[in-house]
Amino acid sequence: MNLKALFITICLLTMNIINAQEGQHIKLYEGTIFNSIPSDLKEEDLGNGRLTHITEPELIAYFPEKQDSLHTAIIICPGGGYTRLAMNHEGHDVAKALNKLGITAFVLKYRVPNDSCMKNKSVVPLADAQQAIHSIRQNAIKWNINPGKVGILGFSAGGHLAASLSTLYNYNLHSYNDSISLRPDFSVLIYPVISFRDSIAHSGSKHRLIGEHPTEEMTTLFSCNEQVTSNTAPTLIMVANDDKTVPVINSKVYYDALIMHKVPSEIHIFQNGGHAFGLYLPDHFEWKDILKRWLQVNKMLSK
Repeated sequence: MNLKALFITICLLTMNIINAQEGQHIKLYEGTIFNSIPSDLKEEDLGNGRLTHITEPELIAYFPEKQDSLHTAIIICPGGGYTRLAMNHEGHDVAKALNKLGITAFVLKYRVPNDSCMKNKSVVPLADAQQAIHSIRQNAIKWNINPGKVGILGFSAGGHLAASLSTLYNYNLHSYNDSISLRPDFSVLIYPVISFRDSIAHSGSKHRLIGEHPTEEMTTLFSCNEQVTSNTAPTLIMVANDDKTVPVINSKVYYDALIMHKVPSEIHIFQNGGHAFGLYLPDHFEWKDILKRWLQVNKMLSK
């Protein structure tokens, strides 16, 4: 190999490493974007990885160097009150941590509700999540993923989205005519928004998604604890008791509903951590080890 060819090879290898670290961007929709209307709205970077005014949803794929033998994949839904997405500490950082467990991770850059570019803003985040899991299972062979081991993980309002997909998977917004299931095989909820009942709701998330004066039907539909059945995805919940943003009772009512319907589930209520702790609780305690053990118990990760 001459020097020029060697130089080109090194450059290509370097580019592949950089792309793996940054993730591979994949359009969520080819052609028309579901429920969108023409708009001059432009995506805005608010700093620190926070994005808003998203009009072109996508998956950012992170493939592990050494894949777990069970070929598990997880969709990650960053939080942000259905106003913005915290793409770094609740997205890309988490994907890289999952890669270390051998898990293929997809950060979902979903559209946050906005009347100026959507026909019905209330269903758009869920529609994007449904499209994400459908696309991943549809491309399972291409991405070396087990279609029967695809889970979803969400933070805060992203936790509400993850719980919505886990309970409303039969609410087929796209009218898919194939046999691909929209039900995640497991769900991980981290300081999640769950209920839209006024007494415990995170009002910002509720108002952004279903409006300030929603119907009783919409309130019930998007109160995830009220949609749990015996077929709801097995769930791991992690939350801090001192969360001042989303009342911890959200996690408790969802867990109670899971138990009532005999859904395999586990909850960890940490004494300290507040809201939006991302990967790390106080003293840099990383909950990834809890997740690893739980996935192994539920046969979603090899031992």
